[in-house]
Amino acid sequence: MRRSSLCLLLIALLFTSGRAASAIEVKISAQALERTLRAQLFNGPDGRYYIRGDANSPCYVYADSPHVTFAQDRIVVHVHAKAKLGTAVRGACLGVTLATDADVSLIPDAEEESIGFRDARIERLSESKELNFLLVPFLSHKLPAQMKVNAALLMRQLLSRSTETTGYSLSLDSLKLHSLLVEGSSLVMDADANLKVD
Repeated sequence: MRRSSLCLLLIALLFTSGRAASAIEVKISAQALERTLRAQLFNGPDGRYYIRGDANSPCYVYADSPHVTFAQDRIVVHVHAKAKLGTAVRGACLGVTLATDADVSLIPDAEEESIGFRDARIERLSESKELNFLLVPFLSHKLPAQMKVNAALLMRQLLSRSTETTGYSLSLDSLKLHSLLVEGSSLVMDADANLKVD
């Protein structure tokens, strides 16, 4: 415990030495992005995001089971989609039931103190035009918008318990993201940051 506290203090001192912000590199795993996506978007009943209807609707379209991986310079999000398309009659959906897997890939983008995404490219869709009509806007617009993460806010939340864990109060004064690149099994974030130690 003392060794980790000392290490944390030395890192904080490194960031606070000098007047200008100090450069840092943070590596983010695919699993961390997946947890963020599940918390921000797939937080409905049974981990589903309803594109149309809800858990009580006879006719519905939902996506679930998001899985995030990295491929070359892109982030790939795989989802399972299920739909009952048709007309609701007496609490039942008269129509067709469809299930498919869909993939969208995104390029990470630094936006001030947030991790954003651009250039959504749908890699795989269903063979149903009706289902794709609903999936395309979700995959290319809704999903990338909901994956956006305010990195400064997350860091401040992590540091808020520093007094309890280290005996030192650490706070993030500023964070400026410069670049986000996929390198192997990590999303690498280059940024300038200022930390304060009390």
